[in-house]
This record gives sequence, C-alpha cells and structure tokens, in this order.
Amino acid sequence: MRHGKKFNHLGRQTAHRKSMLANMACSLIEHKRINTTEAKAKALRQFVEPIITKSKNDTTHNRRLVFSVLRNKFAVTELFKEVSVKVADRPGGYVRIIKLGNRQGDNASMCMVELVDYNEIYNPNGAKKKKSTRRGRKKADTVAAPAAEAPAAEETKSSEE
Repeated sequence: MRHGKKFNHLGRQTAHRKSMLANMACSLIEHKRINTTEAKAKALRQFVEPIITKSKNDTTHNRRLVFSVLRNKFAVTELFKEVSVKVADRPGGYVRIIKLGNRQGDNASMCMVELVDYNEIYNPNGAKKKKSTRRGRKKADTVAAPAAEAPAAEETKSSEE
C-alpha cells in the first residue's frame, strides 16, 4: 500500500528515478528549456526548485549539497554563476511547465519545462518591446529630410531673384 506517499515513482526503482531526475535537472540548467512528458515534468519541478533555492546563497556547504544531488560539476557551476543571479529576487516558482499536446507514438501528454527568467517572450515582467505605430515618419527620415530640403530651398531662392 502507498498511503501518504505523495511523489510519483514514475514506474522506476529509486536509484533509476534519482539518476533520471538529476540528469533532467542538469539538462534543464544547461539548456534552460527541455521537452518531456507531463508526469516527469511535474516530478522534475519538485526536484529542481529546492536546488535552485539553495543556489541563491553561494556557500561551500550549499555547493556540496547541490553537487551531491546533481553529480555534475558543470551544471553546479552554471547554476551558481548564472541561474542564481537571475532568480535572486524571485521568492519561488523558478520552473514553468507548458503543455504541448500528445506524443505521436504512444499518445503520452508532452510538455516543455523551462526556467521562468530565461524566456523574455513569455515573461510578463520582462522588458517589453515598444509597440510601433504606422503614423508619421520614421526618426531616420526626419533627420535626413531637413538636410535634403535645405539645398532645395536655397535653389528656389536663387531662381526667384
């Protein structure tokens, strides 16, 4: 019986599940976005968010704790140098899961897992692109136009005299 067991076993033994989640977490930290099944994505979110929280405080102890879970020194370095700087002011919720539809072969529900602060398009708090309007001239035209009109104005004055 599995009374009170809240995490998904994903149909794997404990060692296989831990290794798989560590590998997926390293890939997520390295590439900032991965595609996987929905069940693995939800398990990965529970696995990686405490690790990212530990990375916000860069101490030797926290580095060793994170390394004991991830077992990849390149991922640990990337996490503490780049990712922790971006998520420093965020109180949690570092991972976003976006559903993509079903996989062709076995109809498994697929989704994209990404680090929230690395997607500028989908990030509502990020730098927004200025909306362009179709009224009036461009700035480059306004700068070039007066310079082009000045010699023409002098020619008309000389022809009038």
